[in-house]
Amino acid sequence: MTEKRPSGLFPAKLVAIAAIAGVIAGAAAVYVKQTVSGNGAETAAAGQCEGSVARASALTPYMTGDVAAMVPVEQPKPIEGLTFADASGKSMTTADFAGKTVLLNLWATWCVPCREEMPALNNLQKAAGGETFQVLAINIDTGDVEKPKTFLEETGVDALGLYRDASMGVFNNLKKQGLAFGLPATLLIDGKGCLLGAMNGPAAWDSPDAKALVGAASTAIGI
Repeated sequence: MTEKRPSGLFPAKLVAIAAIAGVIAGAAAVYVKQTVSGNGAETAAAGQCEGSVARASALTPYMTGDVAAMVPVEQPKPIEGLTFADASGKSMTTADFAGKTVLLNLWATWCVPCREEMPALNNLQKAAGGETFQVLAINIDTGDVEKPKTFLEETGVDALGLYRDASMGVFNNLKKQGLAFGLPATLLIDGKGCLLGAMNGPAAWDSPDAKALVGAASTAIGI
C-alpha cells in the first residue's frame, strides 16, 4: 500500500519536518492547555464558548495519524482581535466567518513547509468547504501583494482566496497567546469563534485523517 503524504512533500522532507513538528507539538501541548487562565478568561469561555468544551473533547479521537500534531484545548476560548484583509483590501476578522467551523492557517511565501502544504489545504477546501466549513489561509508576507498572489496563481491554489496581514499582527497576536511558535501555524475554530485545537508545523490536510477531523468538527458535532 502506498503511504499517503502531504501534497508536494517528498519522503526526505517529511522525515525532517516530522522531527521538528514533534518537538514543536510537545511545546504546543503545554501552551495550548494553559492559554486560558484567570477569572476573566474563564468567564469568557463559560459564556461565548459554552458547549465548546464537550465539542473539543469529542474531537480528540480524530486528532490522529496525519493530524496527530493538532493539540486539543482543555478550555476553549474565543479567538478575537485577529484583523486581516481579503483580496480586495477589505478589512476582515474571524467574526466574518461566524457559523462556520474554520481551519485558520498562517503561511508565507518564504516558509518552505507552508508553500508545500498549500495545495493540500486547497484540496481540503474543495472537498469540504461550504456552509459549515472554511479553510482560512492568511498570508503574512510583508510588502506588496504581488508575491503571494503570484505564488497562488503559479501553484494552482484557486479555492482558498487571498487573505493577507502584511503587518504580521495576526501572527504576533497568536504568538503572545502561546498558539504560534513559527510557520505554518493552524487553529481549529468552531462556529462560535472558540478555539478547539492548535497545531504548529505542516500536515497532510487533504488526507482522510484531516477530512475526518474537519467533518467531525463541522458536521457531526455541529457548531
